[in-house]
Amino acid sequence: MLAVFEKSIGKPPAELNLPSTGSKKSKSRQEIAEVFQILWPETILCNISNGNFMGLSHENESPLHPRSIVVMDDIFCMFIGTLENICELKRHYGLSRQATEAMVLIEAYKVLRDRAPYPPDQVVKDLQGKFAFILFDAKSHTLFAARDCDGGVDLNWGITGDGSLICSNDSNLMKEACGISCAPFPPGCMFMNGTGLMSFVHPLHKVRAIVHEDDDRQIGGVSFQVDLYTRLPSIPRSGSAANWADATAVEAE
Repeated sequence: MLAVFEKSIGKPPAELNLPSTGSKKSKSRQEIAEVFQILWPETILCNISNGNFMGLSHENESPLHPRSIVVMDDIFCMFIGTLENICELKRHYGLSRQATEAMVLIEAYKVLRDRAPYPPDQVVKDLQGKFAFILFDAKSHTLFAARDCDGGVDLNWGITGDGSLICSNDSNLMKEACGISCAPFPPGCMFMNGTGLMSFVHPLHKVRAIVHEDDDRQIGGVSFQVDLYTRLPSIPRSGSAANWADATAVEAE
């Protein structure tokens, strides 16, 4: 799974952009797409606009963590893993028995976008299973990504040479594309390009970035974790627009 979005859309947290200590430089979006297709020749590549794209390959797919990509109503969704409560979710959203996890995610997003009966963190918290997903609404340019609370499915994110956001389950590709400006996507967290990174398990606590250094005090990477000692003030919600746009969130700091 691979998704790459230009800086103005992806709006990656600044903490991902680490100074390079070696001669290896991160790659451009076009170069990343070429590398991905060389590594995975059977890739399904969806070109969105302005060089942004999402790609998925079924090569070496685990039966425990199947991969899927669905495009409906200009909404792109890539999903890895399984939802244990998918039957319940299909009934809740009025979907057919043939609906896949990615279809459920798209429907859940549309309900949030159009009616917002509850905050986004509650929607993701209701997903039971091992999963990671990336969803992009091409009409509103909304980006939505999350990883299950146990980190049962690999998902990484990083910043490319031109400041674009890249997400992938392939850690080797991430290092090739971003150098050290990448990190595991934190388990139990969700990211929306309009509100930033937040924990859906602990939505009222900050998610902080921790920079790692080696013995020579050279920066080697960054990770993100929930700060359970810092509580965010709750934000009153009234009306669907407030529910969707003003979800309690904070960019990692």
